[in-house]
Amino acid sequence: MRFRFITFIILIAPALLTSHHARADTGSDGYLCCNLRTDGRWISDINYIEDGKTLIPAGTPVKVTGQGRQRIYIEVLGGRQALGNDYSRNLGLDAFASRYIVREDPSLKLATYPENIRAAIAGARLTPGMTREQVFMAVGYPVSSENPSLAAATLRFWTSSFAEFRVSFDAGGLVTDVSADPETRKLVVYAP
Repeated sequence: MRFRFITFIILIAPALLTSHHARADTGSDGYLCCNLRTDGRWISDINYIEDGKTLIPAGTPVKVTGQGRQRIYIEVLGGRQALGNDYSRNLGLDAFASRYIVREDPSLKLATYPENIRAAIAGARLTPGMTREQVFMAVGYPVSSENPSLAAATLRFWTSSFAEFRVSFDAGGLVTDVSADPETRKLVVYAP
C-alpha cells in the first residue's frame, strides 16, 4: 500500500497541483497594461522609481513564456524578464497576470485621450481629471496588499520604500489630488 501512495505522489500529484494552482496563460500574446519599470530582468508590481531602471511604456507587446513562484516570465523588448508579484500576493497568479498583461493594446485607447492626459501618461505622471484607468496606465496598479479595493476614494502608491503618494478621486472617479512630499510630487505630478 505504501508503494502505491508513493507512486501516486511521484506520478499523479504534480499534475493535480498544476491544475489547482493559478496558471498564467503560457505562450499568450498581449500588451503591458501600464508603464512599468525594469532593471532589465525584474519588473516589480511596486513599480519603484530607482536609478538604473528604465520605463517600459503601456502598450508594449509581451509574450508570456512561463511562471514561477510569484512571478510571470515574459518576453518583452527582445529579452526575457520576470514580472514579480512582490506586494499583491493576495491575488492569484492568473488575476495578477491578467491585471498587468492585457489582450487589447492600451495605446489604441491612449491615442483618444486629450493631449495633456497623453503627455502625463507618456511621462508616467499624474494630473487632476484623470480616470482610474488613466492613473493605472501612467503609474501602474497600486499594490493590493495596501489597497484592497481599486474603487477606494484614495489609493496609495510608492516611488521608493520611503516615499508614498496618495491619489484621491471624486465621486465620478476622476483624480482631484495627488498628495505627497515635495520631492515625490516632482516625480509623479505632471507639469506641462
